[in-house]
Amino acid sequence: MPRLRFGPAGKPISFKNIDLIRIPEKLREMGLDAMEYEAVRGVKINEEKAKLFGEEARRNDILLSLHAPYFINLASAKEKIIENSIRRLNASIQAAHWMGAYVVVFHPGYYKDASSHDEALKRVIQNLEPVVEFRKSIGAKNVWLGPETTGKITQVGSLDEVIEICRNVEGTRPVIDWAHLHARSMGEHITSIDHVINVIEKIEKELGTWAVKPLHMHFSRIEYGKGGERVHHILDDTDFGPEFEHVCRGVVETGVDGVFISESPILEKDALVMKKICMEVCGVKCFANEAKEKG
Repeated sequence: MPRLRFGPAGKPISFKNIDLIRIPEKLREMGLDAMEYEAVRGVKINEEKAKLFGEEARRNDILLSLHAPYFINLASAKEKIIENSIRRLNASIQAAHWMGAYVVVFHPGYYKDASSHDEALKRVIQNLEPVVEFRKSIGAKNVWLGPETTGKITQVGSLDEVIEICRNVEGTRPVIDWAHLHARSMGEHITSIDHVINVIEKIEKELGTWAVKPLHMHFSRIEYGKGGERVHHILDDTDFGPEFEHVCRGVVETGVDGVFISESPILEKDALVMKKICMEVCGVKCFANEAKEKG
């Protein structure tokens, strides 16, 4: 059976005024066991604090990931933008290495400067080479680079493109944002359990089972328009998809281990809702910590 973890994208909204170092203990007390450190506006954490945060996360069995800055465009035609994008990714890897985060999630870039989607994808792959070298140079072999499926049709980041990046760039693994896949398809995809299973099976077939050990995932409901993603919504807002139960059932049926990061506006509250839904689908056996306690 799969082993599933749940946590928020960033500091819990319930504890905004609590120091970062205390957050892992608070998450454990709530029943959560993952957290994505948000560096989306820039990597601003220093080495000392990152290491203390990582120590507390490990002590409380909180699996860490890190989201790199949004201001990354590895498909740009402008040398300065590429240089800055590489610098931001390198800083993200360094911070993740300090805190012991296992994956750095990032958005690869945009199509606008390229003559075709294929050209944009080739630029992303090429411009990741110095990032891979930096990762090696600091000994961060336990930090994966995680290109994320993106929600806007202007962005590099379809499922096929993410797989192609991971096929060609050492030390990368896919990050699946189910809401983004839903928005990018204008609501036609991720509307059934089979859709979820097909995504996971495609990753395994194209890359191998290592790519889903575990599968790092984002989830929320999402509003979309003609350009794709607009805004994330809470799970109770049923006017918007996708349905989390479909995602959980698909993950459980494939048997892969999964890390679910809530990008709902109410972060940890919906992470707990997601966990509750999966508990109803799978039972205690899908949750390593609970199973250990019951045993």
